Amino acid sequence: MAQSIFERYGGFASVSRIVSEFYRKVVDSDVLADYFDGIDMRTLIDHQTKFIAQLMGGPASFTDEHIARVHSHLGITDHAFTEMTTLLRETLEDFDFDETDISVVHGEVLARKPYVVTGREESWAG
Repeated sequence: MAQSIFERYGGFASVSRIVSEFYRKVVDSDVLADYFDGIDMRTLIDHQTKFIAQLMGGPASFTDEHIARVHSHLGITDHAFTEMTTLLRETLEDFDFDETDISVVHGEVLARKPYVVTGREESWAG
């Protein structure tokens, strides 16, 4: 049986390091930082480690309904979601993930976009 992406890259210990680095980038992002004001980052990183592990074929399990419920009040925009997926892709590249594996994880994230994006973009009158 083929190894999952989760297994190939070292399991929870490795995913935890990846997620920690990812959130370092997130809180430095002008687009994303405000979403994380007042958030317990240790708890968030723990939850996100399990979530990213799931996307990589690991043992954690989050339903689409759970994802929708925890994001529903945040008003996340398409722009913010795109920034987040870009930073995740960059982080996986930083950890020397194979492009095929990055594409799989990226696709798993994109599949959950309808459960995450709940905000509207600001329109600019010119």
